[in-house]
Amino acid sequence: MAARDCGFAAAFTVLAFVTPLSRIGAQFGDLPARGGAVAGVLLTLGQTVPLAVRTRWPAVCLAVTGTSFAFHQVLGRPLTFGSLGLYVALYSVGVHLHRLRWVVPLAATAGYLVFSIVMHALGSPDGLADYLVYYMVLAVVWGLGVQLRARRAHEAERLRLSAHAAVAAERSRLARELHDVVTHHVTAMVVQAGAAQYLTASSDRLNEALEAINGTGRRALSELRFLLGVLEATGDSAPRTPMPGRVPDLVEQTRMGGQPVELVEGGERPAMAIGAQLTAYRVVQEALTNAVKYAPGRQTLVRLAHTPDWMDVEVTTAGTVDSMPAPAISRGGSPHVSGGRGLAGLRERVEMLGGEFAAGPRPEGGFRVHARIPTGDGA
Repeated sequence: MAARDCGFAAAFTVLAFVTPLSRIGAQFGDLPARGGAVAGVLLTLGQTVPLAVRTRWPAVCLAVTGTSFAFHQVLGRPLTFGSLGLYVALYSVGVHLHRLRWVVPLAATAGYLVFSIVMHALGSPDGLADYLVYYMVLAVVWGLGVQLRARRAHEAERLRLSAHAAVAAERSRLARELHDVVTHHVTAMVVQAGAAQYLTASSDRLNEALEAINGTGRRALSELRFLLGVLEATGDSAPRTPMPGRVPDLVEQTRMGGQPVELVEGGERPAMAIGAQLTAYRVVQEALTNAVKYAPGRQTLVRLAHTPDWMDVEVTTAGTVDSMPAPAISRGGSPHVSGGRGLAGLRERVEMLGGEFAAGPRPEGGFRVHARIPTGDGA
């Protein structure tokens, strides 16, 4: 910033002594010439060189530039391009002044009043209307700087609020991931451990049950390590979304825990974004977790239907409505089950991708979770 201001001041100083540009500038009072050429050069430099500190010390820049401009006019020196430095200094005060933002303009107004009185006393032909018009021009230049400063402050606040919202959204996303991982794997391990205690008579089946518990624990630790790695990541190179697992593995894991689960998949699987794949995986994971918790031992069916634009995920569990979580009412008025943070989080996930989500008891008994997830550009 300082180097840029110095370069600007140097260029402005050079232009102030370019003869064709001498007809462009600010002149007030039209007094007869006083003083020599050296004084004119020094006063011109006094209106251009201080622009080198217009960002760091805008009040000092305005004070030196304004004083030089006043003496330049009082001495009746010829019109110069350097006199435009007063406008630049005023604009810089409006944009860059952080302290005494109203004291400096008031002091500048008082200085302008003294300058006008001196010019009138020296015989300036300008009247009161001319003084007022010139003051209004200077005030407009300062006001433009203030407006830009306010716009920048508003944009900075908007960015701050956006960053705060992004942090909150990231926390919510990680909370959902932790809920899904912990709830599913811990539930599976509890069910598997409960079943293992009845298999002591059969060492082979007991070993299978213990191996299933071991595998479930390892998968849980792997996913938890990933999420903790995201929390600890300090660079942008760290992946922000965990890689989704395979639904068949999820079904097999649940089946090994004693829950009868069947997987039916139809259609050709299209290319899907990682976020859409993870959402589909989490829908099946949460639905199977609820099935194990609320309808243990009941037949569960997982259906995956693929189209070029959509992926339909449906998990139905046989049983009675009484064995399922208590129903609530959806936005459209139809019954669905909130199921705590799990199903509510699934609804947010799916709708965030532009999909549809429904969960609730079936009329013939049992429970149904259905999600339609877009696979194309809409996701």
